[in-house]
Amino acid sequence: MARSKPISEGLSPGDLAKKRFLKNKLAVVGLIFLGICTLVGIFGYAISPDSTQGGNFQILELAKHPPGTRVHLLLRPKAIPPQESRNIFAFLASGKPDLYDPVPFIPFSKEELVRFRGDTLIYQTWAGLTSTALLPDFALNPDKTADQTLAWQSTEKKPYHLEKGKISYIGLGQGPLETDLETLKKDFLKHQVDTRTFWLGTDGYGRDVLSRLILGTRVSLSVGLLAVLISLFVGISLGAMAGFFRGWLDQVIMWFVSVVWSIPTLLLAISITFAFEKGFWQVFVAIGLSMWVEVARIVRGQIFSIREMQYIEATKSLGFGAFRTITRHILPNIMSPVIIVAAANFASAILIEAGLSFLGVGVQPPVPSWGTMIREGYTYIIFESGKWLAIFPGLAIVLVVISLNLVGFGLRDALDPKMK
Repeated sequence: MARSKPISEGLSPGDLAKKRFLKNKLAVVGLIFLGICTLVGIFGYAISPDSTQGGNFQILELAKHPPGTRVHLLLRPKAIPPQESRNIFAFLASGKPDLYDPVPFIPFSKEELVRFRGDTLIYQTWAGLTSTALLPDFALNPDKTADQTLAWQSTEKKPYHLEKGKISYIGLGQGPLETDLETLKKDFLKHQVDTRTFWLGTDGYGRDVLSRLILGTRVSLSVGLLAVLISLFVGISLGAMAGFFRGWLDQVIMWFVSVVWSIPTLLLAISITFAFEKGFWQVFVAIGLSMWVEVARIVRGQIFSIREMQYIEATKSLGFGAFRTITRHILPNIMSPVIIVAAANFASAILIEAGLSFLGVGVQPPVPSWGTMIREGYTYIIFESGKWLAIFPGLAIVLVVISLNLVGFGLRDALDPKMK
């Protein structure tokens, strides 16, 4: 009778760890949520309702409107339109430039959003007042400094010439152009009349909270990832040297570790931020340099426990250098606890970044950050309407940190050789 094989027979330690991790349903759920957040961070500009740079499309008339607000907008081209890159990678990295000045309005009816009287645009402002504007001036943005335009302005009181439904004008940086009034009306209704729904409301500047929440995902995850990489590099390097060489080098490094350990992480990060000045990239370095201590202590302790083992002694007898022994024979065998600490530090880095941004020394506006969003909205929780401005980014931070902790607990159980 054939003997049945144990489930673990023939599986590598990595495969066993993977099987144990997948059995932890909460850890898998956390990992899936983090994967979704990563995709949201990468493709944030492609999926956010406001794809302008930083989600900074401001409509001051719509400041602090509640979730679900639906508005109609007239999009007036900016006087000097910024350069727009058509590179898809540039768009995913930084979004598209803000080309329009929004004018919120109230439709006359469901069928008639705005009205036209000749070349005049008639609409109802957000305050309910009837307003008018010259349609070509609103839609075409003619160059009013051109000589011909100034001549039209002085004779016809318009920066263009209209005759028999044909419009002649000088475009920005271009020569004489011509278009048809009826065609202009159709293009205007198609491209410059927009309807938007602010699913999570607007902030104090009339910006879409959902878009800034989506774009803030990229900031939080990138800060957490790069800060963890910096902390791992510094912590593993110093911990490995202290544990392997011992002696006076170990004493000096551990004295430095004790000094840094005695300073609260947030205060240390604030001090480093002031030393490097405020900025986006400076936050990575500041947080990373404030989180390496625990990594160094764990690496040093692990190397202490395996430094005298036979296979390490064999590397010395074979003439291997210290660098090769540490990087190729020691570090691969002590990475399990380091990975667990890295997952915990990832969550801590996100919280520290949010704290720095909340205090105004982290990521600087107009770059969207969850901590900055909480700072801008926390006063409304008690004193004014607008509680959603702090609740939504706070909930995002809680969900991401909980997911990272669940993944960390799952890795701890999966990588523990005592777990069956």
